[in-house]
Amino acid sequence: MKRTFKKSELFFVSFAILTFLASMTLIAQEKTGVGIKAPKKAEVIFDGSREMLDQQWTYWEGPRFSSQLPLKWEIVDDPVDDGTVVNSNDPSVTGGKYGTADMVTKKKYRDFRLHIEFLVEKEGGNSGVYLQNRYEIQVLDGDKTKHGMGAVINETESPYYAYNGIGKWNAYDITFRAARFENGKLIEKPLVTVYFNGQKAHTNVRINQVWGGVNSGLDGGNDGGKGITDTPGGLKLQAEGHAVLYRNIWIKELNLKKANTDF
Repeated sequence: MKRTFKKSELFFVSFAILTFLASMTLIAQEKTGVGIKAPKKAEVIFDGSREMLDQQWTYWEGPRFSSQLPLKWEIVDDPVDDGTVVNSNDPSVTGGKYGTADMVTKKKYRDFRLHIEFLVEKEGGNSGVYLQNRYEIQVLDGDKTKHGMGAVINETESPYYAYNGIGKWNAYDITFRAARFENGKLIEKPLVTVYFNGQKAHTNVRINQVWGGVNSGLDGGNDGGKGITDTPGGLKLQAEGHAVLYRNIWIKELNLKKANTDF
């Protein structure tokens, strides 16, 4: 016999389904934002210790490089929570001249999922997170333009609405797919999706070039930044002469066969 449901039963069934979907949404949201810990298959590349900093990172020796090993980025107390963090204000940087003391991972990456947390101590604080040492996700207090906080630099508007502000921790959660080449020719541009403090800021943004010139990163001097190559690159953090702190950095290598970074 076919059963018919009363309105009250249908209400409770619908309510249960909606509650389940809502809980699944919350689970997804818990994977982004400040304080998210590395999943089992991810590699922690900075845990706040001097030992890991020196083990995993080195200087990027670009055209303007003017520092020297060991790394001069200082390990300092976390101003908000327990633990220690790293300060990007390398003493060799004078006048905020970028490229003089940027720090890059020794390991190079292709496709990946990245989590990184930063804190800007003072107004106008400036740094940057470089994917493959090429493509910058900006860290710049006070700037709401395409060159500003949280922007895929010069490619998107700044999602400044998601910024927690000076003296507070912020988080970028990023999935990146490297450019694809066939017979040495570019066939698919790099692709990125970014969550900023748990809010989706950019979805499947195609990055058109390396911005900032030869001093900015890999391939920056090739054809005005448009002549990118398929050489893997490290994760780079920019020293701009400002007190921008970093902590809880982890990365999970991926192999994204389809041109989709949404998560």
